[in-house]
Amino acid sequence: MSAPANAQPSTGPIDVPEASDPPQFGAAEKLAIWLLLGSAFVVILNETIMGVALPHLMTDLDITAAAAQWLTTVFLLTMSVVIPITGMLIQRYRTRSLFITAMSLFTLGTLVAAMAPGFGVLVIARAVQASGTAIMMPLLMTTVVTLVPERQRGRLMGRIAIVISVAPALGPTISGLILQWLTWRWMFILVLPIAVFALVAGTVRMPNVGTQRRARIDLISVVLSVVAFGGLVYGLSLVGEAASADELVPPWVPVVVGAAALALFIWRQLRLQREDRALLDLRTFRTRPFALSTILFGFCSIALFGTLILLPIYMQNVLGYATLETGLMLLPGGLLMGLLGPVVGRAVDARGARSMLLPGTVLTALALWAMTLLGDQTSLWQVLATHLLLSVGLAGTFTPLFSVALGSLPPKLASYGSATISTVQQVGGAAGTALFVTIMTLVSTTAAGSPEAVDPHALAAGTRAAFMVGGIAATASIVLAFFIREEPRRVS
Repeated sequence: MSAPANAQPSTGPIDVPEASDPPQFGAAEKLAIWLLLGSAFVVILNETIMGVALPHLMTDLDITAAAAQWLTTVFLLTMSVVIPITGMLIQRYRTRSLFITAMSLFTLGTLVAAMAPGFGVLVIARAVQASGTAIMMPLLMTTVVTLVPERQRGRLMGRIAIVISVAPALGPTISGLILQWLTWRWMFILVLPIAVFALVAGTVRMPNVGTQRRARIDLISVVLSVVAFGGLVYGLSLVGEAASADELVPPWVPVVVGAAALALFIWRQLRLQREDRALLDLRTFRTRPFALSTILFGFCSIALFGTLILLPIYMQNVLGYATLETGLMLLPGGLLMGLLGPVVGRAVDARGARSMLLPGTVLTALALWAMTLLGDQTSLWQVLATHLLLSVGLAGTFTPLFSVALGSLPPKLASYGSATISTVQQVGGAAGTALFVTIMTLVSTTAAGSPEAVDPHALAAGTRAAFMVGGIAATASIVLAFFIREEPRRVS
């Protein structure tokens, strides 16, 4: 169809009306997507970049391991608290304004972290960074669903899969390379000019997508959301820290409080959504492909983050490799996921999501079962091969899940759907970390007889047990994938 005679070329920020099929997808829109993709990759990378740096920070800042862990925990906590609110924010505020807010927060947090005089300021800076990160990912997904024609959406979802899976995987590698020659401050100094460039470019070129509506913010829902998702992620993070003796509260306390608050949060959203006033509209789950895809996405997040935490522990404490060598071992898998993202996306556009989803879940399960064979004498090549297999499986799973889940929703629910998926990623990541580390710790301690007697052989036994649980969950995911079918996207 030709463009109207009076159409003007896209030379700057544009306003795109809400529609079931975007009216145009030209150079300005493509630039906006790339800006969002690049910005999202940089901000998500920071979620896992601190793990390898903790020993350096403990020495430089004279802090304990339990205190240093908060530099990662506070990031996860802030993300889990802010993300559920983003669905409402995207409905109320213009895309460009939200992008500027997100990148300004992230840039400010990065600057403060690079200059932090002590541990307390660094923790605050990480929370500010996470606030911007939490806005960026749902904003990216909502913009893609709104701007990109359905026939091209698969390849863009493939690029989103790169951001959400590859960026966390590359975090430990990049930080390991930096720390080999520079101090921990350079992890923030090197990111700062990239963040400033993205902020300036987005301010000039970012389009406004969809239509805004003025709805009263329900403060009770905000409080319940903070307690629910913050409590769950905090409690799961405590479990993932392997029951440190310095814990102020048992891990089950925040988990129970969070679960109770989550039940109240769901009840209140079901009431408020009758008047279109919900903080996180749960009518997205009435769409069966979205509901099933979100559950499966949670399983995949558990597998991804559980593996990211467990493989470095296994590589260093069982096989005896150094931090840099461990980071480099994870690099090929992360790069492979990045290369496969657009390829899988094009296949989804051409042959449908199920053509990639079913093989992806099968390969993910096979990889996790193969990891149950790891021992204290396993060769590096066997570890690398299983990680590459897992990377291929996850690459074939994330992209079609995004395409099915968000493509099945009506436009007015797209922002809530993207916020829900991002929340599931955070909770699933915390759950995967907690599950894998807890099982590994319990089994290895039992095998050794006491925590003090744990040796590489016992730790390898714990690692195999953790991956066995992951393999069982991944096998269940294959069954679930059979029930996920694409449906035409509804327009209301």
